[in-house]
Amino acid sequence: MDLFDFPSDDNKTWNARPLADRMRPQTLDEFVGQDQIVGEGRLLRRAIQADKLTPMIFFGPPGTGKTTLAHIIARSTAAYFEQLNAVTAGVGDLRKIIAGAEERLKFDRQRTILFIDEIHRFNKGQQDALLPSVEKGTIILIGATTESPMFEINPALLSRSRLFRFVPLSQGDIRKILENALTDKERGYGSYKIQADSDALDHLVRVASGDSRTALHALELAVLTTDPDKDGVIHIDRGVAEESIQEKVLQYDKKGDNHYDTVSAFIKSMRGSDPDATLYWLAKMIAAGEDPKFIARRIFIHAAEDVGLADPNAILVANAAVTAVTFIGLPEARIPLAEAALYIATAPKSNAAVAGIDQALDTVKNEKIGDVPLHLRDAHYKGAVKLGHGKGYLYPHDFPGGYVPQNYLPEHLRAKKFYQPSPRGYEKTIQKRLDYFAERDRENK
Repeated sequence: MDLFDFPSDDNKTWNARPLADRMRPQTLDEFVGQDQIVGEGRLLRRAIQADKLTPMIFFGPPGTGKTTLAHIIARSTAAYFEQLNAVTAGVGDLRKIIAGAEERLKFDRQRTILFIDEIHRFNKGQQDALLPSVEKGTIILIGATTESPMFEINPALLSRSRLFRFVPLSQGDIRKILENALTDKERGYGSYKIQADSDALDHLVRVASGDSRTALHALELAVLTTDPDKDGVIHIDRGVAEESIQEKVLQYDKKGDNHYDTVSAFIKSMRGSDPDATLYWLAKMIAAGEDPKFIARRIFIHAAEDVGLADPNAILVANAAVTAVTFIGLPEARIPLAEAALYIATAPKSNAAVAGIDQALDTVKNEKIGDVPLHLRDAHYKGAVKLGHGKGYLYPHDFPGGYVPQNYLPEHLRAKKFYQPSPRGYEKTIQKRLDYFAERDRENK
C-alpha cells in the first residue's frame, strides 16, 4: 500500500511534498476536529479501533478531513486497502479491484476496504457496478464527497451505507493545525527559526474558513516566500499573512447543495425579516459568481409569495431590480438587488394571496365545476341577449361607493371564501374594505 506508507527517510523527496500533505495526521490521536463522529466513545472511532467497519459515505466541505480519515483507516485496519479517485477511474478499474477482493476473501479470508474519493463523480452505471460487491460484503466501501449524498449517490447504494457528515473545522481547530505545523520537527517547520505573530495566525485562521488545507497552503507560502532576517529568523507578520491568503475561497458549486443551501438561507432570511442576514447571503451569492438574474428572480418570487398584498409595492421594487440586472448588470446591479432584498426583508409579510389561489385551485380541481351565472356571461356576441346572458348584471360604478352587492360565484359556491387578508400592512386596509362590502351585503338582504 505505497499510497499510504509513511514517508521515507529521503529528506529531499519528503521536503518536496506540500506541507498539507506532510502534516496529514497518521493516527486518530493526531486527527483534529470532527469530534461529533470520531471523538472519544463515538461510533466511528470505536469501529475504526475495533477494525469492524461497514460501508460508509463521508460528506462535507473540502479540507475537513475526509481523505485524511481514510488514510488513518488504511493504517489501522487488517483489511486490504484500495483507493480510487472517481475523476480518473472507470468501471474497468472497479472490476479489477472487485476481482482481487473476491480472491483475497476466498483464499486468504482477508476483507478489502475500497476508498473512493469524489464518489459523486461516478455516474449511475459505475455506482450500480459497486452494489453486488457491497451487498455481499466482498468490499467495504468508504466514499468521500463534497456534495450532498442525497442528490449524488444512488438510493440503493445509500441504503447500504452509513452517512457521516464532516463540518467546517472550528477556528480553534485550524489554529491548532497551524501551530502543529510550526512546531513539528519531522513533518513541519519545527526545525526552522520562525516567528509567527498572533494576529498573522488569526488572519490565516479566519480567512481559511474551516478549510485546513487552505490554511496550511497559506502558511507554507508565507514561510517559503519570506526571507530570514540577519539572525536567520523568518518573521511572519500580518502583512505577510494577508499576502499569502489574499482572498477567501468560497465553497459554492452552482449545481451543488451548497448553492441550494445558500439560496434557501437567503430566502428564509428575507421571510424572517432579518436585513443583515439577507445582505450576508446576497453578498455570498454575488461574490461566488451567482447569476444575478437568478438572484433577481428569487427576490421577485419572494415579493409575491411572502410579502404579497401586505405591501403591494414590494413586487414593484422587485421588478425594478429585475430590470436593473438586465439593463446595467454587475457590479452596479448589486445596489438595486440589495435595495430590493432589503425592502422585502423589512416589509410586512403575508402569504394570504398564496393560500387563496391554492385553495381556489384545489376547489377547481376537486369539486364540481359550476356554471357561470347568467348575469356574468358575455352578452356581446350575436344571440347572447336572447339566451339571457348579462341580464340582471349590476354595473358597480352606477352605485354609491362603486359597489353593489351581487353574486359572482357559481351558485353552489356562493358562500365560499378563498382570500382571508392578514392583519398586517396594507392588508389591514383591504380587510376594512371587505368589511364595508360585507356590511352592504347584509343591508341588501
